[in-house]
Amino acid sequence: MSESATGEAKAEVKQASKEVKESENVAEKYSAMTVSKNSEMNMGDLTTVLSAVPTHKPVKKQIQFVEDKQEFSRFPTKTGRRSLSRSISQSSTDSYSSDSSDDETSPRDKTQVNVKGSSDFCVKNIKQAEFGRREIEIAEQDMAALISLRKRAQSEKPLAGAKIVGCTHITAQTAVLIETLVALGAQCRWTACNIYSTQNEVAAALAESGVAVFAWKGESEDDFWWCIDRCVNTEGWQPNMILDDGGDLTHWMYKKYPNVFKKIRGIVEESVTGVHRLYQLSKAGKLCVPAMNVNDSVTKQKFDNLYCCRESILDGLKRTTDVMFGGKQVVVCGYGEVGKGCCAALKALGAIVYITEIDPICALQACMDGFRVVKLNEVIRHVDVIITCTGNKNVVTRDQLDRMKNGSIVCNMGHSNTEIDVASLRTPELTWERVRSQVDHVIWPDGKRVILLAEGRLLNLSCSTVPTFVLSITATTQALALIELYNAPEGRYKQDVYLLPKKMDEYVASLHLATFDAHLTELSDEQAKYLGLNKNGPFKPNYYRY
Repeated sequence: MSESATGEAKAEVKQASKEVKESENVAEKYSAMTVSKNSEMNMGDLTTVLSAVPTHKPVKKQIQFVEDKQEFSRFPTKTGRRSLSRSISQSSTDSYSSDSSDDETSPRDKTQVNVKGSSDFCVKNIKQAEFGRREIEIAEQDMAALISLRKRAQSEKPLAGAKIVGCTHITAQTAVLIETLVALGAQCRWTACNIYSTQNEVAAALAESGVAVFAWKGESEDDFWWCIDRCVNTEGWQPNMILDDGGDLTHWMYKKYPNVFKKIRGIVEESVTGVHRLYQLSKAGKLCVPAMNVNDSVTKQKFDNLYCCRESILDGLKRTTDVMFGGKQVVVCGYGEVGKGCCAALKALGAIVYITEIDPICALQACMDGFRVVKLNEVIRHVDVIITCTGNKNVVTRDQLDRMKNGSIVCNMGHSNTEIDVASLRTPELTWERVRSQVDHVIWPDGKRVILLAEGRLLNLSCSTVPTFVLSITATTQALALIELYNAPEGRYKQDVYLLPKKMDEYVASLHLATFDAHLTELSDEQAKYLGLNKNGPFKPNYYRY
């Protein structure tokens, strides 16, 4: 090498060394700035209560995901299922339950037996029971009030002789409720109220413990009704209580087994849709058993509907689409408690939120909370997300879906799958592509894509999870409603729909205050007399709106 070349090489090395040092100095400078900045930012028992109450990644990669039939096919092959890695796209959208089977054999075609030798159940895989048991144990830790109720009433067995058939979401939280009912003396048979919300491992754990469970994630419509029928129609066992979510179980029994339905001692219903069905039966004079409207109890409506949806709406949308909400234009259809919860969460992340409403009172509340109340057709062409929360049908029609812009997201937070007209999208001119679990691209002839979540079914329980503590409030309310109806003397409840007694609502709330180390103020005799109240409650009249 010549001297000039050697000199140039040395100069280059020297220059590179200088750049490295400068880079290190810059890193040290910013590191010091960061450290400096951070350093500157430095109750009475159950018996008393019951007696007191009348009784951006690259687009190319995303397209590869869609076209990868082995990994994202709705029904992967046995080999393909085994080879799946827990990629970000999959682990962020699927629970253990949606990726835990070795094959796609229908549970109806399998013969499974639990440790007790019983085969009176139908779940995805009974071998998942141990994993499901751990999930139930985690849920129990945040459901202290329900566990407290279980311990207080366990010796009395207030549900001894009760044969409860239930149709709810089968999750770890529901499992804690079911096992509480069993501990209080009930026999239970259970099925799912939603074809996508069942946690397979939890269903397996319940079946292993002896509960007759008929449910798995991804049922067909035929499977759904078959599971309900297996819960009701079994030799040597006749239900006398119903716990329903959505009214499908009640409707099935009323239509198909009228003689069994007439012998039911009480129905407990927790959804807007199911309660609507009960009031329709009552108005027509066809409701032949008393029913408890838990959905409109204070401890359900003002907590589960509001706070649960406030936290779970973002969870469901993030897991399925990874969407960023800052600056996005979102329409929330319905400003009831569910809509209020969704809007509060979306607004907090910087979304521009519009409301559609039919009720002038709810519409005025939305206006006072800082939202624009519009008709859906006024904003349909430029919004990014539509969320339905009404409990109605055809809230979002095919004509409106046709006018949505490319890449829009459509989902539902109501119980029923009737709010979005999904049936109108199943036509030859539209193409459906499965992207992830419960995420579909619906593609128009011009190439426009709309993202549909959970095929229009309940987003949070189909695509994510819900806060355990809030469900403890609802589950405790349901348990007390079942106890009340089952133990009520003849004649207390007619063949009608009732709200939970106010005293029970207050008792449920009081059980949950200990979690926050909250201390209630007590009325003096003089104060109680002045207000015309009993010192022990109830503290509000039935017409009070919280």
